Amino acid sequence: MSLAETRSYGRSGPIAGPGVGRHLLIVDDDDRIRELLKEFLAREGYRVTGAAHAAAAKRMMELIEFDLVVLDVMMPGESGLDLTSWVRAKAETSKTPVLLLTARGDPEDRIEGLSRGADDYMSKPFEPRELALRIDAILRRTGGKPIGPREIKLGTAVFDMERLELIRDGAPQRLTEAEAQLLKTLALHAHAPVERMSLSPDTADITGRAVDVQVTRLRRKLEVDPKNPRYLQTVRGVGYMLAPD
Repeated sequence: MSLAETRSYGRSGPIAGPGVGRHLLIVDDDDRIRELLKEFLAREGYRVTGAAHAAAAKRMMELIEFDLVVLDVMMPGESGLDLTSWVRAKAETSKTPVLLLTARGDPEDRIEGLSRGADDYMSKPFEPRELALRIDAILRRTGGKPIGPREIKLGTAVFDMERLELIRDGAPQRLTEAEAQLLKTLALHAHAPVERMSLSPDTADITGRAVDVQVTRLRRKLEVDPKNPRYLQTVRGVGYMLAPD
């Protein structure tokens, strides 16, 4: 997976795709790859959490129910294969789908991964779009938690995430395409902070300031007091969070 290709797709691709309501765990000791995957998959509509090694991943899985785990096979300490076996052995995680990533593409390695209980296996380098399609295929095949609601309530306002329509006090509010997509992304990750740069579809906007402008405009259409927002909140040092009723 190339850095340029991933960033290019992430900025021009869909802000929210088939991952509506799904929470993924990415486990990879390579900080660059882990962060790129988090950014790309968030653009596909997934809620994404990262872990740098197996120990951190175990702690997270003991506290949070994930819809799917993406594991790098070659990690220092406990390998992705051993972590897959651990996932399958625990009652709480035994049915959680696992997709393995590895630089080793020999048939024996694939067989080993599948025999440990992995649902799929991809060799590096890979196309980010193929990874997203495989994740979607696994989730369709294995089921998972029900997806989030179609509508989200924000005080006297209601946002329809399929139609991208905002109604406040019974009156439709005009949204630009950028505002509608930004609000949808925040709604898909409700009650969780979303990084400012993950919300920016513009490769030229390296500061994320265009997002700040969109947020200011949205607050005028959502909030009773836009200067003291209740629903579209700022998370210092990170970005923004939508806190619906």
